[in-house]
Amino acid sequence: MFESLSERFEGIFARLRSKGTLRESDVDEVLREIRLALLEADVNFTVVRTMLDRIRAAAVGDRIHEALNPAQQVVKLVNEALVEALGGESIRIQYASKPPTVVLMAGLQGSGKTTNAAKLARWFRQQGRNPLLVGADLQRPAAVEQLRTLGERVGVPVFSQPGDPVETARAGVEEARRLGRDVCIVDTAGRLAIDTEMMDQVRRISQATSPDYTFLVVDAMTGQDAVTVAESFDATLALDGVILTKLDGDARGGAALSVKEVVGKPIAFASTGEKVEDFDLFHPDRLASRILGMGDMLTLIEKAEQVYEKEEAEQTAARLLEGKFTLDDFLEQLQQVRKMGPLQNLMGMMPGMPKEMRNAEIDEGQVNRVEAIIRSMTRAERVDPTVIDGSRRLRIANGSGTQTSDVSQLIKQFREMQKLMKRMPGISGTKGVRGRKGKKGRKGGGGRVTPPGGGRTTPAGKAGQPFTLPGLK
Repeated sequence: MFESLSERFEGIFARLRSKGTLRESDVDEVLREIRLALLEADVNFTVVRTMLDRIRAAAVGDRIHEALNPAQQVVKLVNEALVEALGGESIRIQYASKPPTVVLMAGLQGSGKTTNAAKLARWFRQQGRNPLLVGADLQRPAAVEQLRTLGERVGVPVFSQPGDPVETARAGVEEARRLGRDVCIVDTAGRLAIDTEMMDQVRRISQATSPDYTFLVVDAMTGQDAVTVAESFDATLALDGVILTKLDGDARGGAALSVKEVVGKPIAFASTGEKVEDFDLFHPDRLASRILGMGDMLTLIEKAEQVYEKEEAEQTAARLLEGKFTLDDFLEQLQQVRKMGPLQNLMGMMPGMPKEMRNAEIDEGQVNRVEAIIRSMTRAERVDPTVIDGSRRLRIANGSGTQTSDVSQLIKQFREMQKLMKRMPGISGTKGVRGRKGKKGRKGGGGRVTPPGGGRTTPAGKAGQPFTLPGLK
């Protein structure tokens, strides 16, 4: 979503790197370019003006650190302005002292309200809570059935009853209390546009349920219309926050940068994909870092912790330390990485990743072919690929629907990976490195090469020799 804005910022910072000091004329020129970049990204003009005022006040004041060069100074100031515009910090959910904590979901039809109600229920489950979903959208055909289907997928029960949506919502809260559910999420009806009837119904549901949190689901693809919708709902419901959907889309991103400043309500959660897993608390500092091309390691680590089992990661690390990393291990690691989400998104989270790499189209089909090739091998062939001769290679290619050249490339690159791993500190008693027996080594044979939670297990390769995953061109 923020690719064009990120590219504009990268160009601005690149030109500043050649300057020795940051003069006031340089500040004016940079601010003009930043202003154009933000307006092109569909950021509200009042928000742009506020951000530029903050940057200018800091740039010409005494906050500049002498140890930073001009480009670093501007990056720091722009990052601070972005974080503040996005809300400053993540929302902290406070649970009701007398359960259930009631969450009311509102929004226009088509914004993803029902889907995000289920995503939010899954998020509460991850926090150790026991939510109940209430289907109070009785006007859209099959809305309740959609909620039930999603509820089964995330493991959360759904309550609904025919009749009046207000009474259904009230009964749902009572049902949550009766069942001992500590969170009750009420899904309400949407409309294609804001109207009096819609606002009156959602207002009466709010009065009947007395929600602890009222979240407005907004489609980030609608641009500045999202801000207008948020203002209208806030006037009726007194919103507690916004759930921004489709942050993985190709819109310019102005809504995300405008909602907090214009409406005065924070972005509470963000949906970054169609899967129920693509949903989390909104972190202003992390998004600002990604916009400026600095990656998002914290989110990457959290995603890894969700999919990697600690014991499995430690077993893999132990095999790696012993120099016994096999194609079975590689297949397992590949599957775990894919659980973290689309590879394209993961590339964007890695700090220092070149623009060409972040924007490169990653063919998931290539990964599928690698998996198919490995699965077509016998257990002995996965442990020791050197036994694979011409006839075995042909059998594997036929079994995986690939060419023998694809099988050969995978085997060749995997051997190269094994050689590189054996040269890493602490692996297979490598000579000349302090890992196992050196003075700086740890007791018990060497430092960890994969952190708990599934850190990187493949080295970057020698300088000037780019390293790719086996089987991926």
